[in-house]
Amino acid sequence: MQETEHHTDIPHLVTLENRKILSISGITDIDRFDDREIVLYTAMGELTITGRELHINAISIENGSLAVEGDIWSLQYGDKDKHSPVSMLGKLFR
Repeated sequence: MQETEHHTDIPHLVTLENRKILSISGITDIDRFDDREIVLYTAMGELTITGRELHINAISIENGSLAVEGDIWSLQYGDKDKHSPVSMLGKLFR
């Protein structure tokens, strides 16, 4: 439970410039990524980035930040607690 409380203290900020350059802070984990989709976890829950020719330019583990370039189509938030049983079942039925 302390881990969840710690993650909510991390500031979360998303900045999108011209649908081409994305900066995100407050990242706690990266699940998977390719040139069309990046799935990560933030202090505010799961975040899926979709687009075309997505490229991770920079990542900082120390401060939980990420910089992405590409043709960004959408940002979608999902489950706030990635370890909850509902979240795991939801992923099985996607």
